[in-house]
Amino acid sequence: MCDYSLQHVASRPAAAGQRLVTSRFPGSTTRGFSEVGEPAVAICLLPGTEIAFDYEAKAEPNFPLMPKCRIGERVARFRQVALDQPMVHHDALEFANGEIILLTRLAEGQRATVLQLPHGAVRAAAAEPVQGATTAARRERAW
Repeated sequence: MCDYSLQHVASRPAAAGQRLVTSRFPGSTTRGFSEVGEPAVAICLLPGTEIAFDYEAKAEPNFPLMPKCRIGERVARFRQVALDQPMVHHDALEFANGEIILLTRLAEGQRATVLQLPHGAVRAAAAEPVQGATTAARRERAW
């Protein structure tokens, strides 16, 4: 998913193995993930997507003059929080140590890799080419 504040930003879903970077998007103060080399396109994660940072993840401090907070972990699972509150950020990462950090608090420029998508998303993505090929084959026969 992409947070409500990124609705005006071009986006696409994440893919397994995709390289990501934490980014601030043009015209927005919100941070999230973009693909390495494509900073203007938000990469939307589904709840349950697992990612691994290249290095220990860092978050912006609650107070601007403080140093960046080290989370102490590299692997995280995407989830959404505070869904009952429509006008707040929902996109977050849950780390193995139990810490939950909003994506918008992640320090910019951190690189990560999508390790795996949630089970249902993998099945749906695998089925798409087959359905498309079948539809194309039907159209071909009709001509």
